[in-house]
Amino acid sequence: MAGVSAVIYGVVQAFLNGLPGLTENVTTGISEAKHWLVSPPLNMSQSQINAVVNNIGKTLTENQATIASGALTATTTVTELVSGLFIVLFTTFFLLRDGADIWRFLTHLLPRKAIEPVREAGVQSWKTLHAYVRATVLVAFVDAFFIGVGVGILGVPLALPLAAVIFIGAFVPVVGAFISGSVAVVVALVAKGPIAALIVLAILVGVQQLESHILQPFLLGRAVSLHPLAVILAIAAGLVISGIIGALVAVPLLAVANTAVRSLASRKARKAQPPPGTKDLAIGESAA
Repeated sequence: MAGVSAVIYGVVQAFLNGLPGLTENVTTGISEAKHWLVSPPLNMSQSQINAVVNNIGKTLTENQATIASGALTATTTVTELVSGLFIVLFTTFFLLRDGADIWRFLTHLLPRKAIEPVREAGVQSWKTLHAYVRATVLVAFVDAFFIGVGVGILGVPLALPLAAVIFIGAFVPVVGAFISGSVAVVVALVAKGPIAALIVLAILVGVQQLESHILQPFLLGRAVSLHPLAVILAIAAGLVISGIIGALVAVPLLAVANTAVRSLASRKARKAQPPPGTKDLAIGESAA
């Protein structure tokens, strides 16, 4: 808890320290964008630009109630997240302390023949989840480290918060790091211009290639035996059902379910095998 709190504090402080510089860069970027619009080849007039700005301001004014409602909803969501955090910590403590006893109690409620197979499937599923989380944390750290270092070397503001966003986004396999890394590209475009944005994009693509061809097959390939199509469909289903949270938990849930089904199926197949030495006996013959 102390470590997580320290990381959150560092990220928030870095964001607050970098915000003034980013605001100044945004203002400069807007001025440069206006100059680019009125110059060739677009040759837009100042009145056209002012009309667009006025329309944006009018839209914001007319939708103040909607914006206020959205802010209230966001506040309620934050309150629910804080409450949920304490519930998760409380539950995690007892699961770590009494998890094995709780699992044995739950499986003891099943029919006698199902107790041992389900217990074994649960143990194997837990090992899969453990391996998945460890591999995902390592992959997310590599993504966040290299992209964050690249952004920091280029002098893009908010490098640490951007790295934190990429780290969290990388927990969604295949697409998470790229989508969250796009935020770094946008910030680089606003703060440093198109050349810096292209460099950040190149770093992002390079890290994605490293993840796809080395990290994912070597680490997650051993931890989770899932087809790439199953991963993509699971993420899509998670987004539709529960949004970002659904996308985060979809793949580990699928991996756990896959391991449980394989464990139960293999146990059933082992029971279906004939005793050793009788497999090839013809009818009427007896074992020696």
